[in-house]
Amino acid sequence: MTLQKRKLGSQGLEVSALGLGCMGMSQSYGPADETESIATLHRAIELGCTFLDTAEVYGPLKNEELLGRALAGRRSEVTIATKFGFVIRDGKQQGTSLDSSPANIRYAVEGSLRRLRTDHIDLLYQHRVDPNVPIADVAGTVSDLVKEGKVRFFGLSEAGVANIRKAHVVHPVSAVQSEYSPWERNLEADVIPALRDLGIGLVPFSPLGRGFLTGEVKRAEDYPEGDFRRNDPRYQGENYDANVKAASIVKDIAARHDAAPGQIALAWILGKGSDIVPIPGTKRRRYLEQNIAAADIVLSPDEMAELDAALAPDRISGARYAPANQATIDR
Repeated sequence: MTLQKRKLGSQGLEVSALGLGCMGMSQSYGPADETESIATLHRAIELGCTFLDTAEVYGPLKNEELLGRALAGRRSEVTIATKFGFVIRDGKQQGTSLDSSPANIRYAVEGSLRRLRTDHIDLLYQHRVDPNVPIADVAGTVSDLVKEGKVRFFGLSEAGVANIRKAHVVHPVSAVQSEYSPWERNLEADVIPALRDLGIGLVPFSPLGRGFLTGEVKRAEDYPEGDFRRNDPRYQGENYDANVKAASIVKDIAARHDAAPGQIALAWILGKGSDIVPIPGTKRRRYLEQNIAAADIVLSPDEMAELDAALAPDRISGARYAPANQATIDR
């Protein structure tokens, strides 16, 4: 199968209906295998999953370098999204410190271009809103980079409605990236309506609930040191028990379709609108192929409603992030 295309925003950005989140190839979810990661990237291209998501902070820096190596000679076949905004010194992230000053944006972009071995970034996101830098200054700097040909389209990650609107006035925002899945619905009250009002696409990360909706999960303490899930409140204690129970609806619907639970979660997101392009992350070909096959599953209105009800926000137990990470969210 070859994936269909979807449009993000009104500025001409067209991408594969499902993207590939590349973060796990370099960090956060257990040990990485570069050979398999590169094979996964090449297989994604073969299957038409050509919207690749990375960031300077993944690794840090290592993920962009990996993509640069993997895409040698194939740059024209893919759409690359990357992000700036966290402080990185000597190859290490400085906690949750942010720097979206114009000078740092330009410094970050030059580094990303070098690591990705390319002369342009297709979609450049501000990774987190920096409260110390007016969003108009951020949008203005990216606008200049667009005029210089170093960036094609502008995006924001985890931005709130007020900053989305302010940025969009200065330079059109093509996409907003944020966590969105059947069990993380914080965007539905105000962000998604604002995006549709402005003609901006949505790129959900963690569409599988950071693995929770795949049905293959363990308690936080059962993951190795360095794995993000060890500190995820929703994987801990009583939260874990409650969330396993809530997520059982995904398994039930998957059984009806002879599908994997994760495929149902992706089908739910794809069914929420043609302006939404999820980017499930994986570093293995077999999960990539499984995710892409989800594009062929169409859930009925009744099944969509079942998932909406069973995984309503009041049914999910635990904070979305630990406090330090939650503090960087612009909402």
